[in-house]
Amino acid sequence: KVEQMFQILLDLDEKDADKKQKAAQNLIVLAREEAGAEKIFQSDGVRLLMQLLDTAKADLMLAALRTLVGLCSSHRSRTTAILAELGAPRLAAVLGVEHEQVSLAACNLLHVMFDSLKEGLQKDFRGKEDAVVLDSSKDLKLLIKHLLELLVLEGASAHGRDNALNLLIKVVPRKSPKETNNSLSLWVIDQGLKKILEVGSTVCGSLGSLPVTENSRMSTSVLLSKLYEDLKCDAERENFHHLCEDYVRSWFEGHELPGKLRAIQTVSCLLQGPSDAGNRVLELEGIMDSVLSLCASVCEAHQLVAVEALIHAADKAKRASFITANGVNLLKEIYKHSERDSIRIRALVGLCKLGSAGGTDFSMKQFAEGSTMKLAKQCRKWLCNEAIDAGTRRWAVEGLAYLTFDADVKEEFVEDKAAMQAMFHLAKSEDRSVLYAVASTLVNCTNSYDHEEPDPQMLELAKYAKQHIPEQHPKDKPEFVKRRVRKLLMAGVVSALACMVKSENPALTNSCRELISRVFLALVEEAEDRGGVVAQGGGKALIPLSLEGTEVGQTKAAQALAKITITSNPEMAFPGERIYEVVRPLVSLLHLQRTGLENFEGLMALTNLAGISERLRQKILKERAVPMIEGYMFEEHELIRLAATECMCNMAMSKEVQEMFLAEGSDRLKLMVLYSGEEDEKLRRAASGTLAMLTALHPPICKRIPQVTVHWLEILQALLLSPSAELQHRGAVVVMNMMAAAREVAEQLIASEMLEILSVLAKDKDKP
Repeated sequence: KVEQMFQILLDLDEKDADKKQKAAQNLIVLAREEAGAEKIFQSDGVRLLMQLLDTAKADLMLAALRTLVGLCSSHRSRTTAILAELGAPRLAAVLGVEHEQVSLAACNLLHVMFDSLKEGLQKDFRGKEDAVVLDSSKDLKLLIKHLLELLVLEGASAHGRDNALNLLIKVVPRKSPKETNNSLSLWVIDQGLKKILEVGSTVCGSLGSLPVTENSRMSTSVLLSKLYEDLKCDAERENFHHLCEDYVRSWFEGHELPGKLRAIQTVSCLLQGPSDAGNRVLELEGIMDSVLSLCASVCEAHQLVAVEALIHAADKAKRASFITANGVNLLKEIYKHSERDSIRIRALVGLCKLGSAGGTDFSMKQFAEGSTMKLAKQCRKWLCNEAIDAGTRRWAVEGLAYLTFDADVKEEFVEDKAAMQAMFHLAKSEDRSVLYAVASTLVNCTNSYDHEEPDPQMLELAKYAKQHIPEQHPKDKPEFVKRRVRKLLMAGVVSALACMVKSENPALTNSCRELISRVFLALVEEAEDRGGVVAQGGGKALIPLSLEGTEVGQTKAAQALAKITITSNPEMAFPGERIYEVVRPLVSLLHLQRTGLENFEGLMALTNLAGISERLRQKILKERAVPMIEGYMFEEHELIRLAATECMCNMAMSKEVQEMFLAEGSDRLKLMVLYSGEEDEKLRRAASGTLAMLTALHPPICKRIPQVTVHWLEILQALLLSPSAELQHRGAVVVMNMMAAAREVAEQLIASEMLEILSVLAKDKDKP
């Protein structure tokens, strides 16, 4: 059957396109199953797939690449054999083809290969296996070497270059700081840092420059940043700085104007990525002066490069003050007199950055009153002007990201529906470098950044010492923020955020994810807005945000999930299998380093899930949440204690949890009995409900109740005599179960006043 499919695909006389497509589809499906993959591999499939790749026909190449993905996924020895037969140069060449789909499929195949080879590096092979397994680090380095060469290959397509950068971002740096081995990053820095900087320093449209897309520079910055973060000691960082400085010097000295432009472009790229390295390079002699002098250039391309570098340099406060002194007049001149919108808009962003150096502090204004508003108005105007290309409109969002620190600007922005729609439209577009600016603008508009309340005594001290005290803008008060959130929701912010999260792109960095999580948390603050957020895809988008990213970002996303789970029906909010994915983020809210509110919301959400099905309770048990829930039952804060007890009440429907209450030497049952006699009625209701359930589902518990505390009879009697019908009902169920369970327990109950209490209750006609 496999041979037949290859025959159809490789037959040049076969004109039936449908037949070929079917054969290709069958091969791909076959390769996804282990038995099928093995069959293709044994039937000389790799050589035939190689012939398909050599046909240079897009549909056949796609079929071959997708079949190879099936053969390589999590099978190391097959991957090694396929790599040996195909050869790394050929794979890199396919990655660099003009056809976008083919390049993407090749990128996917290489990613699968990297994963399979890396899996081998992490496993410990012992004895016989060790003899068979080859060392895969050589293969890994060979593939990476060809990817690095592809970056500077003139014949490679722009998409291929982007895909190579994305692959390097995914496979080179360590996944977590717990892994100790960062040798791959060090090797890439030594072998390929100059090649990576070649892409970063490319000036679009200049003679002989490499073909790049609008995302290439952003991807390069992310890769440089990841490599820099992966370094462990000062000596390694120093080496990185030296390599960057040497590269910039090599272009800056002796290459006339084009060289200076490339040097400045490299500085921009570094400032957007590992900014420490960027700042070091900026301090090299003559660089900053060149940037300022080129800002006044007549040539648009030169001016663009210089103004962008100036904007990126303005990020650091100490630099900003230097540029405020030297560059503001220059930027204002460019803004007022340049005839090109693309230059004016960048100059405007530079002014915005400098204008927002005081952050949200109302009293630290950089510019005269009202000019921030003028700048913002101009940004919104450009943002809505569809005649301008998307790359230039992206800069308008960058400007707003800075200006929206000012509450007046936020208020005007949310009133301007067209500007909001235009920004959301950009967020959904192909150009992914806009993500961070959009997320920053939304964080500012929803006030979801961290702000600590200053200690009143410290404030008095600061006033006395005549220190500067940050002031809050009157329009940043909660009622204004609520109104802004409503307006954003009505404008469709959720679908834009969901679209941003979906993008598998290096521009969606961890800090960008954190910003999106903050916005989501602000959007679900009010219970009545949560249904709308879920309906527009917010629930689905929050799950990946809560599972990867910065710790703060994951926690914010998990808290937003908890809020949704508390007030909506979880089965509606997270249909199908998705509901099981919510458990882990919610359990993460129970960790001790989380705040009391996060603990409380996590417990409430888990209570809702635990009441739905046994499979969900098993998932909660598997995530080791029960010991944490128990811990919170001893919490001093009564609301947290209550939420933990209610959660335990729902978890008690599981057999494993019932067994825990019978464990020797544990006080779990005693705690439940004593809580049933507490003053707080809600706590009594949760504890006595748990007892009613335990005694019904697990009769041996009935015998244990008299042994755990001497006050058991008083507590049960108090429940039956309570004015609350719910407590009486729970008490009556517990007593009934105990009477039915064992003769000696029943005798103890009858000997007390229990019989009289029960007979009085039985005659009470008001309570059924």
